[in-house]
Amino acid sequence: MKTQPATLGVREATPVDIDVLVQFNAAMAIETEAKTLDPQVLRAGVAAVLTEPRRGFYLIAEQAGAIAGCLMITYEWSDWRNGDWWWLQSVYVRPEHRRSGVFRALYAHVERLASARADVVGVRLYVERDNRHAQQTYEALGMREEAYRMFAKPLRKDVRAALK
Repeated sequence: MKTQPATLGVREATPVDIDVLVQFNAAMAIETEAKTLDPQVLRAGVAAVLTEPRRGFYLIAEQAGAIAGCLMITYEWSDWRNGDWWWLQSVYVRPEHRRSGVFRALYAHVERLASARADVVGVRLYVERDNRHAQQTYEALGMREEAYRMFAKPLRKDVRAALK
């Protein structure tokens, strides 16, 4: 007899989730960019989102009573469209929960929230050029590659140092 997958739930993160969000962000940085983040800076950055809603918000996915994954939404104002793009960032799914619908559930929740608001014009994310697996996942959810390339110039010394 085939067992049913554990029910997935998605909720907004609260300050009590800070430890797991910091842990997930640190793990993601190592996995995706082979970078070790400064724990104090990371914790302060996560706390800023949790305590200052203007910066964005985190969503947590829970499966079988365990926190299985997360993502963060930040905002980009578009004067051309008179609305916000919601950027999906800090996406992480625990290895043991991957390929079980965790990201799909998080994304569906984001899409429902964003679609219910007249001030949100769409959702965006960026992905490593070589991460074909993630790109296929995003395409399967209806997202399409855009014609933009990203450029950046870090201004703080700690950020410049981290990029070397």
